Amino acid sequence: MNPMEQLVFDLVPPEAPSFAGFLAGRNAEAVAALVRFAAGEAIEKSVFLWGAAGVGKSHLLRATVADATARGAAALYVADPGVLVAMDPEMLARHALVAVDAIEAGNAEAQARLFTLFNSLRETEHRFIGAASVAPASLDVREDLRTRLGWELVYEVVPLADSDKPAALAAYARRRGFAISDEVIRYLLAHIRRDMPALLAALVALDRHSLASQRPITVPMLRDWLQGDIRLR
Repeated sequence: MNPMEQLVFDLVPPEAPSFAGFLAGRNAEAVAALVRFAAGEAIEKSVFLWGAAGVGKSHLLRATVADATARGAAALYVADPGVLVAMDPEMLARHALVAVDAIEAGNAEAQARLFTLFNSLRETEHRFIGAASVAPASLDVREDLRTRLGWELVYEVVPLADSDKPAALAAYARRRGFAISDEVIRYLLAHIRRDMPALLAALVALDRHSLASQRPITVPMLRDWLQGDIRLR
């Protein structure tokens, strides 16, 4: 990478998770519920998201916390439930919203802390969001925790349908301030992994590469770029 290209890459940091950066597709109801949670407008006190790796669960949790924080609320994202063991339970319960990811990864001690946190948040009229790879009923956790996680809103986060991806990618590019042709989108879908994290990462990288190389995003430019970066295939 030449110095000018490196400078452009440094000037365009990765996007922070946001609701605008998530292509909802069939997950529109789940996203709407999380928007209400972030705004403090939800009647429910808990939401549980589940689904396969790469569908955007972590993105949605982090986006909800970011949105709530931007509104002035005390919100916290916990990537690993094991971290809860070392945290002050009273401090955690003071948060208006706590989101805990990868719940299935928690050991017995982490599950106990998570159980306490869930109850404490409800007692203080605060909110909890959890995520895992399986639905609450299938979680390999203590029974009282499993029951509570499924008390209120539960959504499966599903992948964006292939038929929806071209329009979604074009819309995402427009939000980033650049245009991408249907021909480029078809080539992209045909030559890299079709999961949305890989596709969105490719669009961001293409935008940066276009700026750095001062070349428009065309199929020849995309072909050259893919030959130099096989990580997304």
